[in-house]
Parts: sequence; structure tokens; C-alpha cells
Amino acid sequence: MAEFYRKKKKICQMCAGKDVDYKDVQIISKYITEKGKIMPRRMTGACAKHQRHIAQQIKYARFMALIPYVK
Repeated sequence: MAEFYRKKKKICQMCAGKDVDYKDVQIISKYITEKGKIMPRRMTGACAKHQRHIAQQIKYARFMALIPYVK
């Protein structure tokens, strides 16, 4: 019975070709919760390398006041 309920593995969007930049607030907001926290890898589906990149871009955007630290 367990064979029928296999979860499809999430693929990293950045490995597929999409890029995250600190200036693009709409894309960055997908990786932030309602409270302003950075989402974990298991929720975003990003690989470890790109999750670090996403976190760094979010921190740049916060520092440049493009997005708030807390909502």
C-alpha cells in the first residue's frame, strides 16, 4: 500500500534555471513566511547550495529595506 502513496521529490527551482535576486521582491516573498522568517529547505524544495544563496539574497533585501525584517 505504501508504494501507491510515494511523494514526488521536489526539484530545486534554481537548478532548473530560475534565479533569485535581492531586487526582485515578488520572488523573494515566496521564500518568506507571513511572520518574516526564511522558510526551511523542506518547504522551499531548494538544494543546500541554493538555500544558502536564497537566505543571503533575503538578508541583502532586508538590509536595503526592500522587505521588512518583521511583518
